[in-house]
Amino acid sequence: MATAAPLIQLARVAARAGAATILRDVDLEVDAGEAVALYGANGAGKTTILRILATLLAPSAGSAAVLGVDLAGADHFDIRRRIGLIGHVPALYPELSMRANLEYVADIGGYSHEAVESALAIVGLAAAGDRLVEEASHGMARRCEIAREMIRQPQVLLLDEPHSALDESAVALVSHLVETVTGRGGCAVVASHDRHQVDKLTGRQVLLEGGSLS
Repeated sequence: MATAAPLIQLARVAARAGAATILRDVDLEVDAGEAVALYGANGAGKTTILRILATLLAPSAGSAAVLGVDLAGADHFDIRRRIGLIGHVPALYPELSMRANLEYVADIGGYSHEAVESALAIVGLAAAGDRLVEEASHGMARRCEIAREMIRQPQVLLLDEPHSALDESAVALVSHLVETVTGRGGCAVVASHDRHQVDKLTGRQVLLEGGSLS
């Protein structure tokens, strides 16, 4: 019986910024249904790995494939809609309300506005959906991004310090999102310093040190 290919495949991946080497010989495979924790000190390159996986940054060397698509190929942009990324800085339009941000995502993805209202309710923003992002707290913006990924239903979920700025009542939303994605046969990579929270929602932990994974 054939074994399904991993959803994420990095082989001897390197990344440089000018003369500085950020990543060297990074090997990583993540299977369908799997959630992996990515640990490392500040500046270790965790965010760089997530940006490569999100097709936002090209590796300097090595090979990278997500959802079976070679990220060096011309068609790698086609899989962006199947990848969800929640980074350090909220990727929201600050001049729009949180509801309008989600409605925009729903419109371009072909989802209903009912899905927007449902997601707002799940993340506890039903009464605050009309607040402008630029007037919302960082924690509220993070909840809004979680709602966005609930609507988009990505196959690959990438989270960078997902528990940052979240109160205790919102921490469970991260677990819910990861479990939903992996439960549908997708995968998740969670970069964090918060081992207490992240170890509970991932089945495997890897350490990024000296630009390489161990």
